[in-house]
Amino acid sequence: MSVYQALTIAGSDSGGGAGIQADLKTFQELGVYGMSALTAITAQNTLGVQGVYPLDLEAVTRQLDSIGEDLQPGAVKTGMLFSSEIIGIVADKVEKYGWNRLVVDPVMVAKGGSPLLQQEAVAALITRLLPLAFVTTPNIPEAELITGHSITSLQDREQAARIIAGMGSRYVILKGGHDESTEQVIDLLYDGHSFFYMENKRVNTPHTHGTGCTYSAALAAELAKGQSVQEAIHTARAFIQAAIEDGLAIGAGHGPTNHFAYQNRMRGDRG
Repeated sequence: MSVYQALTIAGSDSGGGAGIQADLKTFQELGVYGMSALTAITAQNTLGVQGVYPLDLEAVTRQLDSIGEDLQPGAVKTGMLFSSEIIGIVADKVEKYGWNRLVVDPVMVAKGGSPLLQQEAVAALITRLLPLAFVTTPNIPEAELITGHSITSLQDREQAARIIAGMGSRYVILKGGHDESTEQVIDLLYDGHSFFYMENKRVNTPHTHGTGCTYSAALAAELAKGQSVQEAIHTARAFIQAAIEDGLAIGAGHGPTNHFAYQNRMRGDRG
């Protein structure tokens, strides 16, 4: 029996809506055995981030070596990496262990505005990690930080995707959820040659905490199964759309999405 395996390298969200917790929930729901390497611990809930506590560099290194020396993730995704030093360690281990299906979710700012990536770490992300990326999944503000260009139009998104691909990422998925000028959420896929636009209906809800983590985790899970990027995107988009539409509505702020929703729909159960 073949067991699909995926690894998430990210921070912990004590509220359970994003980070390692969201990733592992998503892997499980999509039938993939999940592994994790923590980069930081956050004190966090739906109201915001109350504290960020990065792990010791040796702890990050030991976790990645423990996985690489024994287990075989078919895909790896990164989330909150916090510092240039941690990014360097992750890049070294990705190269050492040949983790070539790498999904880079460039987590930079929490939903409430708290920074989750040190300013000087942006350069390390660009120079060390993006050249190793199979897929990079920035939202619009993250793409602006990475490229240094303002994004206000679809043409701007295409240019940003070209720049990020030029930094080494084989595929770029530029997510459009932050553009609230349209009733549709328009995501852009760039494969280095062509642009593909994908639309979903916008859901009017404050409960979108962890959407980026969940989306990229679903993408990594499907890649771990051997799916093509296009096939993986189809499932990932359906997964996150269901998670937002069939929300849990918990917490007093930006609540988490519903990681049960996709499988509930597959079973025909909305309850």
